[in-house]
Amino acid sequence: MRGFLDIGPSAGAARPSTRPAARPGNLPGAIAGGAAGGAAAEFLRNSGARPGTLPAPGQRPGIGERPGIGERPGIGERPGIGERPGIGERPGIGDRPGIGERPGADNRPDRIANRQERQNNRVERRDEIRNQVRDNHPFLDFWSDHPGWAAWRITRPYRWATWAALTGWVGYGWSEPTYYGYGENVYYQDDAVYSDDQKVASAEEYAQQAEQLVASAPEVAPDKAEWLPLGVFALAQDGEASGPDPSLFLQLAISKEGVISGTLHNSATNNTQTIEGYVDKATQRSAWAVAGKSWPIMETGIVNLTEDTAPALVHFEDGQTQQWLMVRLEEPEAKQQ
Repeated sequence: MRGFLDIGPSAGAARPSTRPAARPGNLPGAIAGGAAGGAAAEFLRNSGARPGTLPAPGQRPGIGERPGIGERPGIGERPGIGERPGIGERPGIGDRPGIGERPGADNRPDRIANRQERQNNRVERRDEIRNQVRDNHPFLDFWSDHPGWAAWRITRPYRWATWAALTGWVGYGWSEPTYYGYGENVYYQDDAVYSDDQKVASAEEYAQQAEQLVASAPEVAPDKAEWLPLGVFALAQDGEASGPDPSLFLQLAISKEGVISGTLHNSATNNTQTIEGYVDKATQRSAWAVAGKSWPIMETGIVNLTEDTAPALVHFEDGQTQQWLMVRLEEPEAKQQ
């Protein structure tokens, strides 16, 4: 979760944004005050405001303007083995950010060999996270403490929807769910994305599709729309059976028009931001980002959000994609008066 957790983006060309200008206040959510910093603040800092669409073909540099092979650095100009930092100069384990500071770092969803092991790890991590929240955040109920959500009739944010309830709610006519098992039926290989062993896009194109999906969300008047809660999820690194206490919590809801909204709450900084996104009718692919920002973009299949654990992808502005795990949380006990 590099972009969320105050770890700056690595070098790489930023993708041009295709998303329209921000629509402040058009979706339900609560934005709490607080000092800049922490996971949620980095989510904002990792991207600029949404500019316009991709440049027209006539505005893009032509082949003649691109650097030729002779202008690219040759092998002789690259640092040799003796010029590279030795093992002793590389950061040791104690110098690297801990798992809690960067869940999902360098965690691209390449194809995994042992699906059962990955599933077992998810179950163990789910149980551990629920225990961690129960023990260390017994009254984690930001949403009840901010009654502004009542205006959108979301009084039970921890309640989640079944697949049957979801399909009836949005009315898209889905008969069968399309599950996005990242690293399983959807995976990355040689800078391309495959679905059921068929190449569907380059890695860059796949991220741009997610960006365009968020941008395509229709205008929604929150006081006139109806919202179905999808639940509250803790965010963690996927593929690990154990880890530190989570500090990022994502609450989501969906409108009858397929618009996704909610909040990203950082318990470490007490900072909360509004989420907005959309679900694609044809592919059942859902994506969202912090309102008013282009990157990072988080995505998963909408049916994944009806499960206890939901693998998800996060696309960063510098071109990286990481795999995260969303763990559904049970409703906390009521606070004692």
